[in-house]
Amino acid sequence: MGEATFTFRVEDNLKSAFSEAAKAHDQTGAQLLRSFMRDYVRRQQDEAEYDAWFRLQVQVGLDSANAGNLIPSEDVEAEFAARRAETRRKLGRTAS
Repeated sequence: MGEATFTFRVEDNLKSAFSEAAKAHDQTGAQLLRSFMRDYVRRQQDEAEYDAWFRLQVQVGLDSANAGNLIPSEDVEAEFAARRAETRRKLGRTAS
């Protein structure tokens, strides 16, 4: 893989402080910047992958709902009322 030069301007005091901070961790500013760049690119890729996955999940849900695969709200409410009651029962038993 080839290498390229990345040139940009930064304030003198920021460059000095960054160089000193890098040196304190036995690294050069260039090493840290490469690491920061890799991390940033990786985070962007992870976010893009998550966004694609999330959009797919939403579409699957929409397609399922549009196909009529729905659970009536009364059934959902009854299920979670039973779960809440069971949790309260367990909490009442341990609180004694």
